[in-house]
Amino acid sequence: MAYCNWGNTSPVNQKYHDEEWGVPLFDDRKQFEFLMMEVMQCGLSWNLIINKREIFRKCFDGFDYDKIANYTEQDIVRIIQTDGMIKSSRKIAAIIHNAACFQKIRAEYGSFCNYIWAYSNGKAILYDKHGDGCIPVSNGLSDTISKDLKKRGFKFLGTVTVYSHLQACGIINDHGSDCPRYQYICTHFQTIKKRRDREKQVQQFS
Repeated sequence: MAYCNWGNTSPVNQKYHDEEWGVPLFDDRKQFEFLMMEVMQCGLSWNLIINKREIFRKCFDGFDYDKIANYTEQDIVRIIQTDGMIKSSRKIAAIIHNAACFQKIRAEYGSFCNYIWAYSNGKAILYDKHGDGCIPVSNGLSDTISKDLKKRGFKFLGTVTVYSHLQACGIINDHGSDCPRYQYICTHFQTIKKRRDREKQVQQFS
């Protein structure tokens, strides 16, 4: 369970690991929240991001993408001036921009979930050796999705960031095979086993 030991680093991380991380997500608002938290994390630690989650929710209207897409420069100033907020106007502007891109995908596919889950045929992927702790920072699937999202105008969503999102929203089940959450996901959701796919910077957690 070494890879999942990050969940033990704090009560907040433990709760996130035990209740949310890796559980297949079929709600567009939560998809946007998870995706934009990954945007905020770029270059920063996950511990910092998860501990600022409520600040993000306050700043971005609970990650209501329809409201965010209509934000103005005044909102960027408001958000930067919020106590405890990450002071990056580029990331804040990117989230506003991404909200509009998110709306376009919803208009085309009916929902963002329809779009992103189509890449795995609606099933959580179990990659060979991942359950044993061989975890990459990105792979062929994250390359493909990142490339498509960038083509659609999304910002701050490179392949490593997208891979982290695929783990978080449950498209890739990267819990350790001896982690209770791995078994929970396999029992309660449809899964598919796949060979490793163009994996980069694989780390062995044991």
